[in-house]
Parts: sequence; structure tokens; C-alpha cells
Amino acid sequence: MGDDFDYGIFLRMVAVGVVLACVGGCAATDSRSPPALAWIRPSDDGTHFVAADSGDRFVVWGVNYDHDAGGRLLEDYWEAEWPAVAGDFGEMAALGANVVRIHLQLGRFMKDTEHPDPDQLANLRRLVRLAESTGLYLDLTGLGCYHADDVPGWYDALPEAERWAVQARFWSAVAEVCRGSPAVFCYDLMNEPILPGAKPAGEWLAGEFGGSHFVQRITLDLAGRTRQEVARMWVEKLVSAIRRHDDRHMITVGVIPWALTFPGAKPLFYSDAVAQHLDFVSVHFYPKRGEVDAALRALRVYEIGKPLVVEECFPLRCGIDELCAFIDRSREFVDGWMSFYWGEDAAHYEREGKTIGDAIVAGWLRRFQALSRTMRADESR
Repeated sequence: MGDDFDYGIFLRMVAVGVVLACVGGCAATDSRSPPALAWIRPSDDGTHFVAADSGDRFVVWGVNYDHDAGGRLLEDYWEAEWPAVAGDFGEMAALGANVVRIHLQLGRFMKDTEHPDPDQLANLRRLVRLAESTGLYLDLTGLGCYHADDVPGWYDALPEAERWAVQARFWSAVAEVCRGSPAVFCYDLMNEPILPGAKPAGEWLAGEFGGSHFVQRITLDLAGRTRQEVARMWVEKLVSAIRRHDDRHMITVGVIPWALTFPGAKPLFYSDAVAQHLDFVSVHFYPKRGEVDAALRALRVYEIGKPLVVEECFPLRCGIDELCAFIDRSREFVDGWMSFYWGEDAAHYEREGKTIGDAIVAGWLRRFQALSRTMRADESR
């Protein structure tokens, strides 16, 4: 999610039933097996993604799948309601998506400071197999603390060094499970990490909206260090934990586009000192109505010689046509875009929809599905 204003609108839309889904009752009816997934990596010149063996271009056209229509996080239901998860993957594939962004919650995966939960790791392993069988790649975003009530007290009480150590153990365990599968597109270290200003902060979580926290601080106190120093140290520690088990999958960090909120702002996690440890750029964009040009200028700030993905986008603060214009005009230098799917298909909204929000979702999903053909064509460039 973007800045605080974005979240407020977003959650109000959720409250009236705005849930992304696929178009027109799109449970898959084609019984053919999907093609085998290729390993994806940055191109040799760093300008785009390619299949590792063939060198064919790969363009991300994906969805975030972080909770269901009732607001439950994936770990709340993926064990007891596995058929629903499998059905959702079929619907996302029919929608035209090729990457699904999964948001893993630290409190569900770490039993204590030292020990990952083997049952949750087994569920993750099953999800990877599902992705392989469905022909979808996974963007695995970790360290989530989206619901404050689910955050263990022991974790919230840890100082920086010990907290980072737990985060490293989380990523080490995830990488050990996922290292052998081409279905894992990338590891996203954390959704929208931030740092405090000159004054220390009092809470790890930031920006509560409707009981959810999508933004998290990686330290409470700069303690005389620069922001770049802290960001670099944190990224290095987590990347090192992953690379102990997995030296193949790509690593990124999904960030708030401060260059959009504050024109002229420079990237922190994609500064020279930090970005050297990351394989591609992930940034979250919700263009404002009438300000597509400004959004494109801000997005250009994140063009740093690595593949660039808009990891979140939706017609939240602008109309559908304007979002489509933003996507179309960014195709020149962007290598992927991801929207949202939360467990209900368009047939449900055609049946039950009674709000303006439902109409917006239906219109956007039609565009999303149609645009998937354009994105496939881009892969032949």
C-alpha cells in the first residue's frame, strides 16, 4: 500500500466490498497442464527479466493475494480451507496473472526467537507445489505484522539486533523450503519498511488502518547512523540469511514511492549503497486523478539500471482509464505490474454487487484481463 491517504481510501473501499477477482466466473475449465515454469533472472544488461535457459523476455503481470474477502490473512485459512486456495489460484491464472504476491506473517512462522513453525513451513511447501501445478510464479513477501493482535509479545519487545536475528531466521527457513523451485519468482524482504527520523520512534508498526499495519520500521533509533547505513546493514543481514541456502532466486524490497509524495525525494532502499544487494526494484504506485504525468516522473526516479516492477497498483485515487494510461506509458521502462485478487470472482460481484465500488472492480478486472494479452506480446520484444 502507499502513503497513509492511500490506505484510508483503500480500506473504505474494502468495507463496501471492493475485492479484486477474475472476470466472469473464471474457474479454469482447460484440463491441459500448464507449461513447465522456467527459472527467471535479470537479463545480463540488467534492463529486464528473462528465462534463465532460453533468454526469452519475461514481463510480470500479477496480483497481490494477501487476504480473503473477509479480511482473513492467508495463514488463517490455508490449512483448513485448502480447496479454496487451490480454486483461487485457478481463478488468478484464468485472470491472466503470471505472478502471485503472497504476504507471509512472521508471527505465524516463528514459534519463538529460534524456531520456525514446521507446520507453517509445510503449508508453504504445499503452496509452492500448487504454484508449480498452476503455472504461476510466487512473489514471497515476508516479515508481515499486518494484524497487531497476531504479533507475538516476545517479538515486539526485542531490541534491534535481536529482532533482525529473528527476521534472518525467518528468511533462512523460507529459503531452505523454496530453494529448489522455479515457481518462486522472488523473495521480497518486507512490505514497505521505513526508518524513523532524527528522533527515536516508540513503535515498530506504523500507520494503523482498520486494524491492519502494512508499514513497519526496521529500527526505532538511528543511533547516530545514517538512514542509508541502517538500510544497508538490514538488507545485507537478510540477504545473507537467504543466500546461505538459496543463491538463485531474486531478492527485492517493496517500497513506498516517496518520490511521488515528495517530488525530488531520492530512493533509500534503491540508493547506490543499498540497491547493490537487491536484484530488481519493487515500488508501489497509486496515481492521483489528473496526475499521471507526475506519477510517471516519480516512477522514473526508480529506474536505476535494474528491472523495475510496480508491485502494487489499482484505480484507487484515479479512474480506470488513467491507470491504464499510467501502465501503458510506463511500458517503455517498467518490467511488470501487480494489482490485487482477494478470493471472489466477477460472477460473485455481478450477482451480489450493489455499490459503485463493485462497478469499479468489475471494470478494472475486465481491463486487467484484456491487458494480459498486451503483456504477453511485450515478451516478444
